[in-house]
Amino acid sequence: MTKDRAASDTLVHDPDGGISRLLEIMARLRDPATGCPWDLEQDFTSIAPYTIEEAYEVADAIERQAWSELEGELGDLLFQTVYHAQMGAEAGHFDFTSVTRAISDKMVARHPHVFGEESRDKSAEQQTRDWERLKAAERARKAEGGVLAGVAAGLPGLTRAVKLQNRAARVGFDWPSTDQVIDKIVEEARELNDARASLSEAEVFEEFGDLLFVVANLARHLKIDPEAALRAANAKFTRRFRAIEAALARRGKRPEDSDLAEMDALWDAAKAEEKAAAGKAKEQAAP
Repeated sequence: MTKDRAASDTLVHDPDGGISRLLEIMARLRDPATGCPWDLEQDFTSIAPYTIEEAYEVADAIERQAWSELEGELGDLLFQTVYHAQMGAEAGHFDFTSVTRAISDKMVARHPHVFGEESRDKSAEQQTRDWERLKAAERARKAEGGVLAGVAAGLPGLTRAVKLQNRAARVGFDWPSTDQVIDKIVEEARELNDARASLSEAEVFEEFGDLLFVVANLARHLKIDPEAALRAANAKFTRRFRAIEAALARRGKRPEDSDLAEMDALWDAAKAEEKAAAGKAKEQAAP
């Protein structure tokens, strides 16, 4: 933090102050004598959920193509990095400069085909393999043991499942055929169905987790991001249920005034309308 208060105030209120301005604002917020009481109470653990939330809001803005919102969401996410860096500096762990140095060094080391002597004449698939090889070497230098070491535990469940499976697949622990994965899904679904009647709640929980894990593996074999696919399914459900609400409103009703049969029929109508609109758009786009 700038020791000269007048200089600090000038920087804080300078619209062109860039990253130095944001760092100064963060330092002022955490100043034990004059800072914000709420900010002073926070630590890495309490701020982590906000960091995750801001990352999701960035992803949401991109998915909605809300470009006017994305700038602000990226700023919110950048502020989370600055927040953690400030707390790191206070604890003597690291600071913003060391954070930026570390990521810069990592990007240079992981792109020898751009910043070194390696050829960049390679496919994206080959580049991915090279990237993973370099990451494995980094883990080895850090003495991270095991094939699965370094896969963050805080990742969304489906994403972490795919990453774990990718690691295992690289050493040959994988089904060679997608058909085998589908057979395993059928097996796990059958076990879950049987578990409902005969097993404890904890055992049913475990069987359901096994089923989700294999579904994530199917997504990996099909080269589908399961999180993105589920978000798309959520969006489709939201869109069609809102169509149900709108149709009921035209009848002077609310969902709670309806029944499953009526809402199911309206769902089918919304589905048919979407498919017809998609077909028309496809025809118009055809040469």
